[in-house]
Amino acid sequence: MFFEGSEKKLEIIVDAAAPKLRSLDRTFWQGLVAASNADILSSISNDFCDAYLLSESSLFVWDDRIVVLTCGASTLVESACYFIEHIGEQAISYVCYQRKNEYYAHLQASSFGDDVLRLRDFIGGQAYRMGHLDSHHHYIFTTDKHYQASPLDTTNELLMYHISGTVADYLRGEHQSTEQISQLLQLEQLFSGFSVDQYLFSPLGYSINGIRGAEYFTIHITPQENSSYVSVETNIDISSNQVDIFAELIVLLQPNSCDIIGFNSHMANKPMLNYVCLSHCSMTLEQGYNIHFSHYQQDCLEVLKPILL
Repeated sequence: MFFEGSEKKLEIIVDAAAPKLRSLDRTFWQGLVAASNADILSSISNDFCDAYLLSESSLFVWDDRIVVLTCGASTLVESACYFIEHIGEQAISYVCYQRKNEYYAHLQASSFGDDVLRLRDFIGGQAYRMGHLDSHHHYIFTTDKHYQASPLDTTNELLMYHISGTVADYLRGEHQSTEQISQLLQLEQLFSGFSVDQYLFSPLGYSINGIRGAEYFTIHITPQENSSYVSVETNIDISSNQVDIFAELIVLLQPNSCDIIGFNSHMANKPMLNYVCLSHCSMTLEQGYNIHFSHYQQDCLEVLKPILL
């Protein structure tokens, strides 16, 4: 069984003259999610953020911004166009659209190049690739409007490939539960004080959203053995956290390789026990974001078996 776990990601920030996004009714968000060929499964809220768990990952809504992640063969670029068309291009301060190279890119509805052309029908911006084309790489489209981000506007992303070990075996097994997965991943210790919303997919797959004030985290797991993938994302400043969240999750899930992507993060080229950083790329945007991409590989020999096609 194969499922494309790698997500596309969209962040949009609106200016002060735009309506408060949390005041928009659920019908608007259902339409935005439907544009990606996804559905809203459940939601949680606090005084700062609404977090929606989707059939294809997650949507987070604050008064001035949204973050959307969608996996599979979803069409997230259409959600970006939906938002800009309904809210108005003049109300948009900043757009960032990200896309990781997929296992089976030819099965996607569009390429990153196609998505950029589509976005430029609605808003101007620049496109970049970070990483080697023939290895792990990451595409980013950002608008070139006169917006200035706070240095505290931080995002940390951890992408893990080909997980192994006890936790991975459980995630591929039968009779799973969200409670047991949360316990195995030590989420109460790693993300203390967060309200969470979890979902266990059939036959395999797990998603969780967490919110604490304006902070969020989300984890999505596609555990299929030949194409396993785990994504973790948060706006917590991990570098000042007492627990090294990413390092702990890497130890628990034992990926063969992983990528760390940061916006105004202090995790660039971070040393990882038993992993070698094979490549690193960084750039600074005029809008105030310092972006870095690091690709890591286990420092031990991996013995593979041939796969019957």
